[in-house]
Amino acid sequence: MSIDPIHIVGGGLAGSEAAWQAAEAGVPVILHEMRGVRGTEAHKTEGLAELVCSNSFRSDDAESNAVGLLHAEMRLAGSLIMASGDAHQVPAGGALAVDRDGFSQAVTARLEAHPLVTIVREEVRGLPPPEWGQAIIATGPLTAPSLAEAIAAETGADALAFFDAIAPIVHFDTVDMNVAWFQSRYDKVGPGGTGKDYINCPLDKPQYEAFVAALLAGAKTEFKEWEGTPYFDGCLPIEVMAERGSETLRHGPMKPMGLTNAHNPAVKAYAVVQLRQDNALGTLYNMVGFQTKLKHAEQVRIFRTIPGLENAEFARLGGLHRNTYINSPSLLDGTLQLKGRHGLRFAGQITGCEGYVESAAIGLLAGRFAAAERLGRPLAPPPATTAFGALLNHITGGHILSDDEPGKRSFQPMNVNFGLFPPVESPKSEGKRLRGKEKTVAKKKATTARALADCRAWLGLAAPAQAAE
Repeated sequence: MSIDPIHIVGGGLAGSEAAWQAAEAGVPVILHEMRGVRGTEAHKTEGLAELVCSNSFRSDDAESNAVGLLHAEMRLAGSLIMASGDAHQVPAGGALAVDRDGFSQAVTARLEAHPLVTIVREEVRGLPPPEWGQAIIATGPLTAPSLAEAIAAETGADALAFFDAIAPIVHFDTVDMNVAWFQSRYDKVGPGGTGKDYINCPLDKPQYEAFVAALLAGAKTEFKEWEGTPYFDGCLPIEVMAERGSETLRHGPMKPMGLTNAHNPAVKAYAVVQLRQDNALGTLYNMVGFQTKLKHAEQVRIFRTIPGLENAEFARLGGLHRNTYINSPSLLDGTLQLKGRHGLRFAGQITGCEGYVESAAIGLLAGRFAAAERLGRPLAPPPATTAFGALLNHITGGHILSDDEPGKRSFQPMNVNFGLFPPVESPKSEGKRLRGKEKTVAKKKATTARALADCRAWLGLAAPAQAAE
């Protein structure tokens, strides 16, 4: 029996994952990607699922971290993004970081080789035409203006926008390892790691204070046409953090906790700059948390004041790009479908989720929902107790309208976190209620155990013990 294809607009992480899930379900897919015909302000290649801001998928701890739990659920669902990330990981302590080029090439190759996937290099300038039937818009934070205008016209609502900032990347052989040293925070060993997965550059108090002063005084890129556009708190430029107080950075990306200077163990650093491996060869390292809107010449001048980076050469300097997302709680139903138009779904960052993994997860769900509908087998949304369900519920209904400003939207981009999950019963140990940190750890583990069990049930998978038998 012939099955009409699902059209997916956008070949980023969400679009690629949506295409894979639909094709694996047995539904033909036409994936429309404009790179190769038209570039964006941030992408550098034509590869599918290109990573722009960072190479990190963040924590891979599925027991006590919400994003690690989302990793685990995606792996259970046969995620292409997670399989490619696992195959191209680079050491990053307890995080999952990947070789950018290898990862993108793997995703591209798998989709190009799939018999049910057709990749079309073209710009889709308007909304998918009704004759396409099932379609998914997964154009991400850099949606082309013509399509963004068409979305606004269809929904009757203006898209919101905020800035995303990009961190610089340094050539490893230009870092002075007589000053810097290798160590993961608290010597934590992560996937593919050794406990020495980050380069650490120490600053004493005068050096730190001088660095903060230079950040505040440095010339920044300004975008007057977007004046008033907010930053997403999870991706703040480093100089914006510095503006919030002189100690903000050393309690954020420059915190010295869990690190001991291998060259001088007796002296505690006042602040530390960390660099994380960015490619499989280990020749490139990105400056963790150092997203910036400083002008390029200023970045070179100021970042070379960091001990160990005095002679640093940069493979890429930091920058800014605009991020656009729709008011999903008002516009989308529980299967990511536009309420005013049957068969048209949205996925990825344009829905108001934040982060590579979250974007891919929403693409995964959109692909499954669209495929199920194509096959005449409607799929219930994932349980709210799962990471999938918690994230989906935030996008499709997890916002609060302001009481003092009726109609004002409070919906904001958000990473997956335990605050989005239904509460679990307070854990007990030998009949007694736990308290403090012990209680917090136990609640996280109870939340993740419940989530994985419920996710397996939603996916129709056997419980681990049954699978082993």
